[in-house]
Amino acid sequence: MNPTLKTALKIIGGLVAVVVVLLFIMRYNTKAHSPEDTVQFESDGLKLEVLYSRPYKKDREIFGALVPYDEVWRTGANEATTFETNKDILVDGSLLKAGKYTLWTIPGEKSWKVIFNSQMYPWGIDVEKKAYRDPEYDTLVIETAVNKIENYVEQFTIFFEEINDLVFLFLSWDDTSVSLPIKEAEGLEIPE
Repeated sequence: MNPTLKTALKIIGGLVAVVVVLLFIMRYNTKAHSPEDTVQFESDGLKLEVLYSRPYKKDREIFGALVPYDEVWRTGANEATTFETNKDILVDGSLLKAGKYTLWTIPGEKSWKVIFNSQMYPWGIDVEKKAYRDPEYDTLVIETAVNKIENYVEQFTIFFEEINDLVFLFLSWDDTSVSLPIKEAEGLEIPE
């Protein structure tokens, strides 16, 4: 092999190794500040799961500042948040087929849009810090009212709560909470 080519390949290999190490360090550092979490709900064969990263408030103004109003938010930090259901469900009365989705939101002062998108994305935001979401793949968009809560939530939290015959998906952070009612679609008449 040509010595010049051999040297060039060594340099390229070294640069690739440095980039991989830097990406690993960056990823570890962001995960340390916004740790990853998984929440699950399981009952009567229905399985729901959300995978997301949980940033902290840290004395910052959250909605309308850190997370601007009326702009798409990745609904957490780091990678795009994912929502998975093993069965068809009704989300606030609208059908969502079994599958895995990315979960996006558009926070507003009085209501939020919650978006289930059928595509998976490499990260939650692009280099310009805009949401990676392609609206062409939005499967379901639900608008829900904002609830103000007395005791603020320090770390962004997503959880499920079963109330009567519904499962509620809650998203809470700072003094704000939104929720969506979920019901298994099997056996229900669903309007086309």
